Amino acid sequence: MNALDLLTQGDAVTRLVAWVLLTMSVIAWMVILYKTVLLHVAQRDLAACKDSLMLAHDWRELHTQWTALDAWQLFVGLLHATQTKASGALAASASAEDQLTRQLRDALYRVRARLQFGQDALATIGATAPFVGLLGTVWGIFHALSQLAGAGQYTLDKVAQPVGEALVMTAAGLAVAIPAVMAYNLLGRRLTRLETELQALVFDLRSLSPASNKV
Repeated sequence: MNALDLLTQGDAVTRLVAWVLLTMSVIAWMVILYKTVLLHVAQRDLAACKDSLMLAHDWRELHTQWTALDAWQLFVGLLHATQTKASGALAASASAEDQLTRQLRDALYRVRARLQFGQDALATIGATAPFVGLLGTVWGIFHALSQLAGAGQYTLDKVAQPVGEALVMTAAGLAVAIPAVMAYNLLGRRLTRLETELQALVFDLRSLSPASNKV
């Protein structure tokens, strides 16, 4: 039994499990490809933005450079946070330094949310796909043995074929889960390094911002 047979043959439960595994696999690979490109671009642009921060003559020049360097506009929001004034009487009553800290914190959360997008999906697929495949295997074996019982035939060759076909579901579940788990771990390591560099950049922005230097 091949993958196409799983999707087109068997009873409703078998087809449903097969389609669920296929959907999981498509989602996982889409997330893997997207996040691989995202983190590569983010690492490159973050390094360029850090370099320009030390070389720019003023904030206007820095904003122009970051707009050009930040291809996916991941980090420009951090620069905007240093220039944004708090709205609302209560927020505006805080000191300029506290307002700057709050603005940078919120901007950092937004950047991290974009960078972490898809990690939960990979973790969920990696954790659940084997069990979905196992469900398909258990149901396939039960369904096959029920049919054999109705036919009254219990020879080894009659049992081995449907059981072997049902075990394909377990293999399919593992084939979906293993790339998702590996990608989650590898991308997670890159994400951790990137977030460390990002926090250092936020610290530099805060220390260099005019608001932090007000007495």
